This record gives sequence, structure tokens and C-alpha cells, in this order.
Amino acid sequence: MSRIFVTGGSGRLGRSVVAGLAQAGHEVVSVDRDAVPADQLPPGVVQETADLLAPGEALRLLREARPDAVIHLAAIAVPFSAPEDVIFGTNTRLAFTVISAATELGVPRIITASSPTVLGYGSPAGWLPPSFPLDERTPPKPWNAYALSKLIAEQTVQMFAAAQGERIRYAAFRPCFVISPEEWEGAPTQQGHTLAERLADPALSAPALFNYVDARDVADFLDLLLRKMTDIPNGETFFVGASDALATAPLAELMPRFLPGSDDISAGLTGTSPAFSIAKAQELLGWQPRRSWRTELTSRHTLNDEASALVTAGGGSKETP
Repeated sequence: MSRIFVTGGSGRLGRSVVAGLAQAGHEVVSVDRDAVPADQLPPGVVQETADLLAPGEALRLLREARPDAVIHLAAIAVPFSAPEDVIFGTNTRLAFTVISAATELGVPRIITASSPTVLGYGSPAGWLPPSFPLDERTPPKPWNAYALSKLIAEQTVQMFAAAQGERIRYAAFRPCFVISPEEWEGAPTQQGHTLAERLADPALSAPALFNYVDARDVADFLDLLLRKMTDIPNGETFFVGASDALATAPLAELMPRFLPGSDDISAGLTGTSPAFSIAKAQELLGWQPRRSWRTELTSRHTLNDEASALVTAGGGSKETP
């Protein structure tokens, strides 16, 4: 059992990460500016409300908690939800403040959340990657403050890894479009649409290149990463996503409609193949997501008739996720 210090533990992703780590047997200290109601906290979770940007606060809380690992999730989580300078300043300062404090205290394992948006898709100037599927070797081209702040968070752990050698282990992860458990039940997603609506209208998922991940699978990934950090190279970054796309048709058909010029590079995205590869997490860690929209929505009668038929048919393809 480890004692895990989780920042941003009250957020959409944080709640599932805290619950998943607690269920896996860890002691969890959840830190956020907002508190989760006490009756909703899983057993074994200690909750702290704090502003981690207040001078000395991160260091104080970490010194009191004496954790075996830190998972940094706290951030302004939605692009353009605040002025660009506020998003950039808040997210970069949070990442550096938490990681540097944990390093100063010698916390042996430190993980920070990044984002697939570092790659630059959705740029108003146009964007095409060298190839699909996208992976950790795809060149980052952030075009807004949120994406840039997340790339800097990755570079922050790499900087500390370079300075600390093998004494402290660091990693970053890029969770795809996070689906929390209540959203499978029909609650609106981060963009205000239900999952059934996103599946029925491909234009709603196209801006994110049809990527997604169940928040509970992220928690499983982090539990596994924590256990295997000493067995992998230091400072690694991982994509964390579902093994299929959030779409009822193959991306080889959908992508050219929404990403002009991508006909050739998306031709291999047949069947249920997603645009983002999770091969690195599978190969280095042995991680595999356990949930998809096909497993989580089929029993809830929330899909329209067309989507339900495609689920039964395996997503419009003979291939399965």
C-alpha cells in the first residue's frame, strides 16, 4: 500500500482517480480548492482544501502528508474557459510548484497530467499530422495557452528527471477526452452534450478527433504506472485512451470529412481503430483499457436507434475494439 497525494482530486477526472486508487488499496490525500461532500469520499481518503499557488502551501501540505507518490491533476481544465494569460500562468505555476515541492521533499514517484491537445489539432491555421494513429512521437504544435501549459508540464517533469537522475522517478500522461461515470448515465459531457448526442452527430466529437477515455480506466492506468515506474525509463509520457474511437463509423470514413487533406493518412483507421495510439502504455506497462462506449452504453438505452444497431453490429465493422 502507498500513500498517494492527488492534486485536483475534486475534479471530473480527479474524483475517479481518487476513488480508483483508494479501491486499489492506497491511502489517498486529495487536495483541491473545492471539497467533495464528506459522504461521497471513499474509505481511506483524506481531503484537504487549499490553494496550491499560495506561497509555501504545496510544500506544507506535502511535508504533512509524507506521501510515497504525487499525482498532479490540478489545473484550469478547459481551453478558453478563462483569459489565455490566466490559463497559462495558473497551469504552468501549479505544475512547477507541485513538482518542485515534491522533488525538494524527495517524494520518490511524481506524475503530472498533460493533454492530447499539445499536438495542436483544431488550429484555426490548419493542422495535419505526419501520420495516423497519433502517438508520443507525433510532433507537438500547441496553438493555445491551455495546450502550451500542458506541454510545459511535460517538460517540467523531464527537466527534473534530467537533474535528479534515478533518485526520483517522474512521468507524464495525456488522458483523452475524459468520460466520468455519471456521463454514461446521461449527464452532459464537458462540452455540454450527452454521449448519445456525440455519437449521433459526428461533428460534436470531430474537434477532439473522436478520442475519449473512461475516467476509471485512467485510475487503473495510474495505479499500474505507480507500480512500474522503477522498471521504465525516467520522464516518460504516455497517451491514455480507449481502445476504440467515439464514433459509430470507421475514422477512415469520418476523418476526411472533418480534417481536410487527411484522406491518405487516415486510410488505415478502419473498423473501430482510434486516432490515438495507446501502444506505448500497452507495451511498457501492460496496461489495457477495460471500458468503451460499446460496453458502457449498450445496457442503458441511451443511444438512438442507429447507434444501437451499430453497437450490435460491432460498431459498423467486423472488427471489435
